Amino acid sequence: MATLSDVAKKAAVSKMTVSRVINHPDQVSSELRELVYAAMKELKYVPNFAARALVHNRTQVIKLLILEEMDTTEPYYMNLLNGIAMELDKHHYALQLVTRNSHSIGDCDGLIITGMRADDYRQIIDPMDRPIVLFGQTDRAYDFVDVDNERGIRMATEHVISLHFTNILFFGISLDEPFMMARIRGFTETVLHHGLYGKVICMKNSSRAAQIEATKQLAMLQGAATAIVCASDRLAIGVVRAVLEMGLAIPRDVAVTGFDGVFLDRVSYPKLTTVRQPVIEMGQECAKMLLNKIDLDGARIGSRIFQPVLIVRESTWRP
Repeated sequence: MATLSDVAKKAAVSKMTVSRVINHPDQVSSELRELVYAAMKELKYVPNFAARALVHNRTQVIKLLILEEMDTTEPYYMNLLNGIAMELDKHHYALQLVTRNSHSIGDCDGLIITGMRADDYRQIIDPMDRPIVLFGQTDRAYDFVDVDNERGIRMATEHVISLHFTNILFFGISLDEPFMMARIRGFTETVLHHGLYGKVICMKNSSRAAQIEATKQLAMLQGAATAIVCASDRLAIGVVRAVLEMGLAIPRDVAVTGFDGVFLDRVSYPKLTTVRQPVIEMGQECAKMLLNKIDLDGARIGSRIFQPVLIVRESTWRP
């Protein structure tokens, strides 16, 4: 059976280089990686990751703890899972999906946590004895990955203002959390900057709730041209449904924007203008950060904010 030394000799590199290719491929040039991988393939060398885990006292397991209630029809988390799993697979880690009732079952080397609310810090997150990275903006002393929520809503609001809408509503999610406060701030500061009045209405993140609220608000506006900036694509789909059922035209009478851009924006009719988050890439970054923290015994390494992209489609613009 081939050994690490055999691979190093075949590839004409040091054993340390082979070890680095196996354990930290992102720290090695693509040329060296391909050289070592070719030697491993030719010699049929298979790294003993179980033995390595024992030596380093590792489980090779990362948990993704989702603290909010998941909707099985929501593709957002599937994109996040995909990104995390792809990155962990490069480092031969297994991904375990857990909830608030199952997160303490079984050991792991670290956790990626999302869907957290204020009470979760005291009850679940603060007592954690493993390295963690949060997926979602926080004002607490934890490393996190998120999109620039404030900038994303600013972009959507600036867009509808550029289309000369002066009646502008913001449909937010009823959560007193940093990401939602940032989105509300992005909306209110943008409309004030343009000397406009913008109404903020928060509700459950439900297309049905958005449909009911949009019907009520549009009836009060009595046909005045209106733009509704939504904090999620799910809310935006409910708004679109309400507009069409009222016999109004999109985007002539009502322009609609969403936020997320992971699937629902493309199945809506008309297709949604949305603020797209690079969720797969954000998931990959969560995994990279956590593995780095594990290697550094849980030391703080900072946070990463991704930039959103405004995707303009038929719900605000007619070709």
